[in-house]
Amino acid sequence: MSEPDWFAKLQLELHPEGGFFRRIYTSAFSHVSATGERPLATCIYYLLDRSQPLGRMHRNRSDILHFFLDGGPVEYLLLDESGALRRVRLGAADQRFLMVPGGCWKASHLVDGAANALVAEVVTPGFDYADHQFLGEEQLQREHPEHFATLRPFLRRAV
Repeated sequence: MSEPDWFAKLQLELHPEGGFFRRIYTSAFSHVSATGERPLATCIYYLLDRSQPLGRMHRNRSDILHFFLDGGPVEYLLLDESGALRRVRLGAADQRFLMVPGGCWKASHLVDGAANALVAEVVTPGFDYADHQFLGEEQLQREHPEHFATLRPFLRRAV
C-alpha cells in the first residue's frame, strides 16, 4: 500500500517554520487580547515529510492543541519558561494528543524513519503572526546555554 500524498490531497503550502500547512478553520467569533483582536480559534493541517522533516524552534502567545492524524512518529521538543526541556512523541503507537501552552518554545521532527507525519493544530485564541517568535542562536545561548547543542539543529537559519 502506498503512502497518502497528503501534500497534494490537502493542498498544503510551505510553512515558515518548516514542513507544510493549510489553515482549515478560523472562528467567526473574536477575542480582544493585549496584542489585538484575535479569532477565538484557528486550525491548520501541518505536515512534515522527508523533504521537510523538521519544524523550527518557535513559540506563540496562544495555547496550541496538537492532534496526531497519520504517519509518524513525530517528536516534539518543548522548552518551557523554567528552562526544562522535554520530548513528546506523537504517533499511532504513541501519544496522540499534545497541548503546548502559550509561551512554550517548541520544535518537531520525524523520528524512527517516518516518511511523514500529519497533525491538526488548534490555536486558541487564534493564530496571528504578531504573536509568533522564532528562537535565535544568540537568545538560546544567552537564556538556555545548557540546551544549545540539542536545540541548535532546530533553529531557523538567518536569511
